[in-house]
Amino acid sequence: MTNVIPDIPRIYTALAEWMSCLIYISLLKKRLTGWKLITFSVCTLFIQSIFLVITRDLPIVFWIPCMIMAIGMMLFFIFFSCDITIFEAGYFSVRAFVAAELIASLEWQVHFFFWNAEKATLPMELLLLFAIYGVAFLFIWFLEKRQVPIDGKLNIRLHELWSTVVIGAAVFAMSNLSFITTRTPFSGQYAQEIFNIRTLVDLGGFAILYAYHIQLNELRVRHELKAVQNILQNQFVQYQQSKESIEMINFKYHDLKNQIIALKAEKDADKRNEFLTKMENDIKLYEAQNKTGNHVLDTLLTSKNMNCMKNGITLTCVADGTLLNFMDVVDICTIFGNALDNAIEYEQKIADKEKRLIHVSVFAQKGFLMIRIENYFEGELKLEGDLPVTTKKDTFNHGYGLKSIRYAVQKYGGVVSVDQKDHWFELKILIPLKNEKSDL
Repeated sequence: MTNVIPDIPRIYTALAEWMSCLIYISLLKKRLTGWKLITFSVCTLFIQSIFLVITRDLPIVFWIPCMIMAIGMMLFFIFFSCDITIFEAGYFSVRAFVAAELIASLEWQVHFFFWNAEKATLPMELLLLFAIYGVAFLFIWFLEKRQVPIDGKLNIRLHELWSTVVIGAAVFAMSNLSFITTRTPFSGQYAQEIFNIRTLVDLGGFAILYAYHIQLNELRVRHELKAVQNILQNQFVQYQQSKESIEMINFKYHDLKNQIIALKAEKDADKRNEFLTKMENDIKLYEAQNKTGNHVLDTLLTSKNMNCMKNGITLTCVADGTLLNFMDVVDICTIFGNALDNAIEYEQKIADKEKRLIHVSVFAQKGFLMIRIENYFEGELKLEGDLPVTTKKDTFNHGYGLKSIRYAVQKYGGVVSVDQKDHWFELKILIPLKNEKSDL
C-alpha cells in the first residue's frame, strides 16, 4: 500500500464497523438486552479497536486475513446480540461491513478535501467525524427500518447468504484496489481520484445490497401470502369434504337407527338386545351431535371430533354458533380449522391420553365476539413477536397457520392473542360485534 496517500485511521474504521453493527442490532430481535447488551457492545468496540490498531503496520500479505477477522468479529457481535440464525447473522454482517466501509471512506474523503496532508486540530477532526458518522448512520437506520420485518427475522438461506458474500467481496476488492497497487486498468493514480473510486464503489455496493435486500423481503412477503392463501383454500376444501362425508354418515346413521328400532320391536333374546344396544351406541359416535346454530361450525367440529376420537383426544365445546353468522364461510374454516388442527397435532404428542384435552368456546361479551380454543400444554411457550415459534425444522415453509388465522380475524377488526396458563395453551380471538347478537 502506498505511503503517499494517507489512509483512514484504523480507530475510525473500528468505530464505523461498530456503529454499523449497532444499526442492524437495533432493528433485529435481541438476544441480549439492557446492561448486558451495553456491556457486550463496549467490550466489542474495545477489542475491535485494539485489533485494527495493532495490525495497522503488518505487511500487505496479512491485510486480507486481518479484514476477514474483522468481519468475523462483526459477525460475532451481531450473532450473540441478536436472536437470529448464523446465516442471518452472516448476511447482516456483510451488509454492515459494506455500510461501514462506505461511511468511513466518505468521512475520510471529506477530511482529506479540507485538510489534504495537513494536520487538522483535534476538535475540528472529531467534529467532522461525529457529524458525518451521525448523519450517515442515522440515514441508513431509517432506510433499513422500513425493510426489516416486525419480528426482525428474514429466514435467510445458504444461497442468499453466499450471494451477499460474493457481492460484498467484489465491492471490497474493487474499492480498495488502488490502495494495493496503481498498476491496473482499474486503479486510480492520484489521491482524490483514488478516494472517489473507493467511496463511489462502496456507495454502489451498498445500493446493490440494499436493492437485493428489498427483493428478498418482497419474495418473503409473497411466499408468506401464498402460504396463507393455500392454507385458507385447504381449510375450505377440507370443510367441503367433511360436509359431504358427514352427510353420508348421518344418512347411514338414520337408516341403521330405523333398522335397530324395527329389530327391537321383535321378541328376541336378551343377548341380541344387548348387541343391538351396543351397536346403536357405537353408531351414535358418528352422529353430528354438534348443534351450535352455525352449520359450518357444526361440520368442522364434527369432522375434527372424529379425528380426535381416532387419536384418543377429548374435544369439548360450548359455542353459540349464531354469533358467527356474519362471517364468511372461508374465514370460519380458516379460524377454527387451523386452530383445531394445531391443537390436535400437539395433543397427539402427549403420552398420557387422559391429558389429551381440547376445549372450544364461542360466546359474546360486552359487545365482542369471544372465541377461545384451549388445549393441554406441556413445556414452555416461545414467542416470535406475538405468535408461537413453529416447532417444524423447515421454518421457511411452516408456521403460517396462526398467521392465516390473524389475517382472517383482522378482516373483521379483531385481534388474536396466545397465552399459557398452568398447563393450558390458550388461543383467544376478540372481534367487535356491530349490530349482531351480543351479551351486554
